[in-house]
Amino acid sequence: MLNINLEKPLIFFDLETTGINIANDRIVEISIVKLLPDGSQEIKTRKINPEMPIPRGASEVHGIYDEDVKDEPTFKDIAKSLYNYMLGCDVAGYNVLKFDIPLLIKEFERANLSYSVSGVDVVDVFNIFCKKEPRTLTAAYKMYCNKDLEDAHSAEADTLATLEVFAGQLKYYDDLPNSISEIAEFANKRDDKCIDNNGRFKWHGDDAMVAFGKHNGQLLKTVADQNPGFLRWIVNNDFPEDVKKIAKNALIGKFPVKK
Repeated sequence: MLNINLEKPLIFFDLETTGINIANDRIVEISIVKLLPDGSQEIKTRKINPEMPIPRGASEVHGIYDEDVKDEPTFKDIAKSLYNYMLGCDVAGYNVLKFDIPLLIKEFERANLSYSVSGVDVVDVFNIFCKKEPRTLTAAYKMYCNKDLEDAHSAEADTLATLEVFAGQLKYYDDLPNSISEIAEFANKRDDKCIDNNGRFKWHGDDAMVAFGKHNGQLLKTVADQNPGFLRWIVNNDFPEDVKKIAKNALIGKFPVKK
């Protein structure tokens, strides 16, 4: 399947969870594809009882409801066998460095097992995508217009190139709307979970959550109580004003209220 030499087994994995709070949310399903150096592969998928209700919003994303997992084993039940299965393997997945691996490590901690990717090669396919398909005007011009951008970063060349890219997108994506107002609504629609314009803080149910950095996945109230220095760092550095305002208010006990 992979045109690459494997020195040891490589595990691709993905998690479905009760939410995106790394500190508190739980796994409801894990799927693993183990590629072996001899070219064979093993696929294992199983649902897990998270020992907490699955929020309806999460169930609507992955289709797994409380009823589906009530008779399944807990993570602690399978932790030791999963730990042994992953031991000595390199790891791969999509956006696993930011979410799946930290959450999996947390689940292992609850089961009194210390899993680490130290000494393990981790391939995040999302990062390859970002590096090979950079989100620059030059890259977009090449992708949608199949031409190299001459005089990049001169105002006129960039403006004309942007117009061509837009025309190319209209041809490339035949499901885009055909009116400017509808396209503007599509392009500018913000993730409903975002509290600020850049998604530095997001909703976790009715509570605000930090969505970046070392406290990614933690409730804003928890960070304000236990690690206020992180919020002061935001206030005193080059962040957008709406992000600074949320951090500044949190330091004095004022938190966003979901409308």
